Parts: sequence; structure tokens; C-alpha cells
Amino acid sequence: MALSKEKKQSISAQYEQWLGDAEAVFLTEYSGLSMPAFDELRKRIREVGGEFHVIKNTLGRRAFKAAGFDVPEADLLGSTAIGLAFSDAPGVAKALSDFAKDQEAVKIKSGFLGKDYLSKQDVSRLATLPALPVVRSQFLALLNTPATQLVRLLNEPGRRVAQVIKTNAEKATA
Repeated sequence: MALSKEKKQSISAQYEQWLGDAEAVFLTEYSGLSMPAFDELRKRIREVGGEFHVIKNTLGRRAFKAAGFDVPEADLLGSTAIGLAFSDAPGVAKALSDFAKDQEAVKIKSGFLGKDYLSKQDVSRLATLPALPVVRSQFLALLNTPATQLVRLLNEPGRRVAQVIKTNAEKATA
């Protein structure tokens, strides 16, 4: 059954909203993927703050163009689904890459980080980055280390003076 013009505009507008809200978009092929496996992939992506949706290529092409993305024609051929990262782009890329390793039916075509195009290899490299909570903890440790060292440095002369006074007091009482 053909879609009405109004329905097509509504779907295209939804695609544009997703593209505008996402910090990263990953285009995938999903030919031959069973529905339970599809649901599992959606669950994994949702766990890292993303979404996974099947799109119609023609409407997707319009939405990508309207949103300012320059998508190669080959990336919008065949069965196409998009992974959307709203908060953790490396996390969504990792979820897609890990799932694609287990399921041959899923193939990553390309992606976008912001408006920058990412090839399949770029998406794979992005997937190797640590997850957002790990990066945050590493950053906090990096910020905390100089402060800890400064406190130790400032306390050292006082500790030495206290040690000398304690030693002299012990000698005087003995």
C-alpha cells in the first residue's frame, strides 16, 4: 500500500527531528536479521542512550539532505536502519560493532559524528573508544592527580617539622 503525501511528510519530519537531536548517526544494513535479533540490537543501543530505527531510503535521503548531511547514494540502498546516539556516540558505535560481529546480517555502512562523515573504518575506530562513564572517570583522575600531589608537597615541610619536634620531645623526656 502506497503512503499518502501527508504520511510521507510526517515520516520525513520525524527522520529530520531524529537527525537534529542526535550527536551521531550510524547507517547500517540489516538484511536477513530476525525480529528477536533486531529487538536485541535495539535493547543494546537503548542501554547506551541511543535508538535504532528502520528507515525508508527515499524519505531518508530527503531528511538527510534537509538536515544538512551529505550522504553518499550507496549508503541509502538496500535495507537501511539508523543507529542514533543522543549522548554516547562511542557507546552506540560499540554496541553496533559488537552486534555486527555476532550477526552477519548487520553491516555498518557509514556514519556521522555531528555533521562530519565517518566511513565504516571510522565508525569501527570510534567503537574502540572507552564508554562515556570511563572517560569521565579518567578525566576526573587526571584533574585530581595534580591537586593530590600539591597537597602532599605542601604538607611535607610541616610533617618534617612535627617529626623533629616529636623527636626532641622524646629525647628531653628520656
